[in-house]
Amino acid sequence: MAAALARPAITATVVLATLIQALDSTIANVALPRMQASLGGTQQTLAWVLTSYVVAAAISMPLTGFLAARWGRRRVFVASVIGFTLASVACGLATSLAQMVAFRTLQGAFGAFLVPLSQSVLLDAWPRERHRAAMAVWGMGVMLGPILGPTLGGWLSEHHHWRWVFFINLPLGAITLAGLLALLPASPGDRTRRFDTAGFGFLALGVASLQLMLDRGESLDWFESREIVAWAVLAALGGYLYLVHALTHPEPLLTRALFADRNFNAGLAMMFAVGTVLLATMALLPPLLHGLGGHPIDAVGLLLAPRGVGTMAGMLTVGWYGHRVDGRATIVVGLAIAAFALMRMARFDADTPTADVVTSGLLQGFGLGLVFPSLNALSFASIAPRHRDDGASLFAMVRNLGSSIGISVVIAALARYAQAHHAELAVRIDPSSLALRWAIESGAWRIDTPEGLASIREEVARQAITLAFQQDFRLTAWTCIAAMPIVLLFRPVRPAA
Repeated sequence: MAAALARPAITATVVLATLIQALDSTIANVALPRMQASLGGTQQTLAWVLTSYVVAAAISMPLTGFLAARWGRRRVFVASVIGFTLASVACGLATSLAQMVAFRTLQGAFGAFLVPLSQSVLLDAWPRERHRAAMAVWGMGVMLGPILGPTLGGWLSEHHHWRWVFFINLPLGAITLAGLLALLPASPGDRTRRFDTAGFGFLALGVASLQLMLDRGESLDWFESREIVAWAVLAALGGYLYLVHALTHPEPLLTRALFADRNFNAGLAMMFAVGTVLLATMALLPPLLHGLGGHPIDAVGLLLAPRGVGTMAGMLTVGWYGHRVDGRATIVVGLAIAAFALMRMARFDADTPTADVVTSGLLQGFGLGLVFPSLNALSFASIAPRHRDDGASLFAMVRNLGSSIGISVVIAALARYAQAHHAELAVRIDPSSLALRWAIESGAWRIDTPEGLASIREEVARQAITLAFQQDFRLTAWTCIAAMPIVLLFRPVRPAA
């Protein structure tokens, strides 16, 4: 009975730990202009406030399994919450850009352990037949954090001060720490386990270089820049060296037993595919709604919120009925709903009603909310408990890399699509064009004045970027559809007795 009563409390505690880490991946984005006024620096150097956090988290995340095995999960979890909270306070107190980047690096490094540890704690705390419901509740923190981060960060910056973007973690971290100390049982560590220094070095080189390439590629024109080429070469080299090392080392950083599990491998593939869609639309909608639609920034945040509501509804639905339905079917249905919503977004333009934006966001969130709890439960169904920390860290790393790649792809594709559509539309601006003659005769356009020609150029650019946004949304929809066959690789999982 005591264990049953403790489960909801430990669930709330670890979900809060997940939420504060996920929030901080995006909460500082909208506060950057106000930080620049206080800390100085250029727009390019200020971007390291975001990049340092992401890169530090990517490097540190694979260490989760080793640290938990050697020092005990409870010690590592508690130390991570303390370190993350203190680093957050230090960020809020920073007086220079160099200090901010240093403290954000520490914040990302300590926060990297929170998501995988919270997932493995919940998998251990609940029986297997309740794993899908537990993953539904846990997934709310993972998915709602990045969605709510910009809205909360904008509100705090506007109505209080940008430093509260970081100070808000102090009470949340204190509550999380108190819950862990009271509820999480001590776990013995294996001090004889040796650290795979070379493996960590190779993996850190590959992951950090890939993340830097993705974060800086758009601003440096991708492979036209020598820096991006260098990061790409280092990422490929690090990945290759780690693969060779992991196949030959007796105790690699990430145990080879994980990759012998069919469901876990299928889950990694599915998580990467869906991860590319997870945050891609969040990168597309703000410039579409603000730049083309003319919505104020605060209104854009409100228009994005229904996606989080839909996600919660989808996850709660899985929590209620998930144990009665094959998880593979739930994943396919969720991907189909998300693809349908993205196809609706592929018709968005400057005049799209806000009701369409809201309903499409609700649908997309609901679809993704159906996918993630079932995907997590299926992927970890046959993983031995002693390997869950390693598995959870790898799962989180693949999801984050998928999201980074997805954002980079849609932003790069948006520029290419816009350029191609602009060239195609510009060719049609010809005095012999019947449509143009009609527009001139009706008085809508003029080609005999500089102002008239400027108006035509602006309209061509507006229509080109609108078509590019629509094409980008279709790309993400087809990514959801292409991911569906991966469910055939999963073995069905029957609930435990």
